[in-house]
Amino acid sequence: QVQLVESGGGLVQAGGSLRLSCAASGRTFSSYAMAWFRQAPGKERDFVAGISWSGVSTYYADSVKGRFTISRDNAKNTLALQLNSLKPEDTAVYYCAATTGVPGTTTPRSYNSWGQGTQVTVSS
Repeated sequence: QVQLVESGGGLVQAGGSLRLSCAASGRTFSSYAMAWFRQAPGKERDFVAGISWSGVSTYYADSVKGRFTISRDNAKNTLALQLNSLKPEDTAVYYCAATTGVPGTTTPRSYNSWGQGTQVTVSS
């Protein structure tokens, strides 16, 4: 399995931006479809964005379309999520995840590997 480590979370005011990164270990990163999920206190873990093995295809939850951008660099084994126009309701722990299954899958149980998460807090 691929090992994943997120970074880049923090505290930001509403309307601000953050960039999350996910570093993957192993030489098979390009064989995984990747995604970002988030989980707010007391809520389920929700799909945020997904990306195919090559990065050509991307997928977004309706709540973040037009504000967040997912990308990957297979040469550097990294996944990124650019968060713009942040809202207080975006506050959550953000996780990167890897799957050998279908890109864009929104169910957490479809993902084989998870990072430890990074906290994003948006103040109003």
